Amino acid sequence: MTELSDYLKKHPRMIGVLFTAMLLLSQAGTVVAGNGDTYIGP
Repeated sequence: MTELSDYLKKHPRMIGVLFTAMLLLSQAGTVVAGNGDTYIGP
């Protein structure tokens, strides 16, 4: 984990990029999970 923290210290802009990516991934997971509940079978 120290390699990641060292990298982020050298490239602080990547903290925002990683945060945004995680936010988008969590939103996409919520959408996919929500769509499974609306399926009405035969």
